[in-house]
Amino acid sequence: MAGKVFFSVTMSLDGFMAPEAVPVELVFSPEGRNDPRVRRWMTKWSQLQAWAFPQRFFRENLKLGEGGEEGLDNDIARATYERTGASVMGKRMFDAG
Repeated sequence: MAGKVFFSVTMSLDGFMAPEAVPVELVFSPEGRNDPRVRRWMTKWSQLQAWAFPQRFFRENLKLGEGGEEGLDNDIARATYERTGASVMGKRMFDAG
C-alpha cells in the first residue's frame, strides 16, 4: 500500500539549507561560543530560521513564551506539525541532540 510522504525543510531561495560544516561538538560547547566559525554558523542558521521563531505556534510548541504572530505562516507551521507522524534527522543533528 502506497502512502503519502510530507517533507518539510527550511531552504533559502538560492538552495541554502545549512551553513558550512563546523564540528557539532564545537557548536554545542561552551568553548565554541567564541570560535569565529561557530559564530558565523550560528548567524547564518539564525537568519535562515528567523521566520519561524516569531510564529505563535513555534513559541507555544517550543515553550518560548506566549503570544506571537498569527497568519498564513503560523497556520502552515501548525498544520505541517500536526500531520507529521515522524521526524527524521540527519546524523549531525542526531549527534547534537
